[in-house]
Amino acid sequence: MSAVYRVDLDAFARNLRRVREAVAPAAHMLVVKDDAYAHGLEPIVMRAVAEGVRWIGAFDVVAGAAVRRIAGPDVRIFVWLIGGAGDLAAGIAADLDLGIGDEALLGDLAHLDAGRPARVHLKIDTGLHRNGIRPERWEAALALTSELVSAGRVSLEGIWSHISEASDADDDDARAVFLAARETARAVGLDPRFSHLAASAAGFARGEFREDIVRVGAFSYGIRPAGGPGEQELGIEPIATLSATVTAVDPAGVHLDLGSLHGLPSALGGRFDVVTPEGPRRVEAIVPTDTVIAPWAGAQPGDEIAVFGRDALHTATELAELIDTIGEEIALRVSPTVPREYTSTDA
Repeated sequence: MSAVYRVDLDAFARNLRRVREAVAPAAHMLVVKDDAYAHGLEPIVMRAVAEGVRWIGAFDVVAGAAVRRIAGPDVRIFVWLIGGAGDLAAGIAADLDLGIGDEALLGDLAHLDAGRPARVHLKIDTGLHRNGIRPERWEAALALTSELVSAGRVSLEGIWSHISEASDADDDDARAVFLAARETARAVGLDPRFSHLAASAAGFARGEFREDIVRVGAFSYGIRPAGGPGEQELGIEPIATLSATVTAVDPAGVHLDLGSLHGLPSALGGRFDVVTPEGPRRVEAIVPTDTVIAPWAGAQPGDEIAVFGRDALHTATELAELIDTIGEEIALRVSPTVPREYTSTDA
């Protein structure tokens, strides 16, 4: 085995407890997009449910249905990438909460005979422009939503949005739009059960943004924000280590295979050190199927190298900062062909 991604589920559980503490009294929605940030969906969801997580954000309907099969019936699963009537029907059938940020989807719901109301969270675009109903179209969307609620096709469960987390001032402006949109909904007789606006950073740092639910992905896996507070300050810890074994030693250096798909960005070559049996060594070059590190006396195939993460010299975010990106981009580049191993000692 040339590489392995080792995930400490007990560390994950400690992060979940820390997140719950930080965002209380709001509920923690654990975001599991991209195969739980490449940590593996099924073990992560199973442990999260065992730890009391009752909201999971699964990005799209296919992932949401997979989470439903793993988590069982007692967890609310929120999805927000919805492609049309087919996705709506599949989402309702899988008992998912649907994040609706497009008036056209409300139109699709009007013509959909799903047998039960769709649980809808209506999204206002607060300026990030990922998706969401523009403020100038909000009243029209509310009017259509009211018709769907009256017809028994929709249960309006929430109002939500994304924020940029680029600056406090930008986020304050976004929150003002969000609060105004919610008041407008209430004024026309729509009173959603849940509001959610904040993700990891704002959820930890700004209490006024927490509302009823905080969507926390990266922090749950111990991935801190680039250029932001450290893991110790946040009270979180990386939960995984990418390790690899030496595949060859030659005059050019010591060679690792980190997986044929993705792998680390080539721009990291020459910029960081890894843990070897003889101490730190510089990663000298990275190409798609080969990573070359500086040699040491006695290096041989089979030696294990901690590349990044929990038991390595650098976290995913520390590597990301070297090339001006974010930690989750590094984590998500761990190839799906690399085996995942899970450890847990908690009873």
